[in-house]
Amino acid sequence: MVHISATEAKTHFGKLLDTARREEVVIEKQGRSVAVIISQEEFERLSAFENAFWVIKANMAKDEGYLSLEESENLLNELLSA
Repeated sequence: MVHISATEAKTHFGKLLDTARREEVVIEKQGRSVAVIISQEEFERLSAFENAFWVIKANMAKDEGYLSLEESENLLNELLSA
């Protein structure tokens, strides 16, 4: 993981994008981390994990009797579209 200042990120944006394709880049402002830049592929991978998590949670709610199947599906679709 690479750490760079906001000023450096602004000045060398093209290099920042190239680096983010290989590894996470933490942007720091006044000595504290304020953002992380990741590749599109990493974003898609993390999004898939998040979607799988919500599918599991919806199924758990259904299995435990908290929601009907239809309610779970509606909730899951609502959460995934938000």
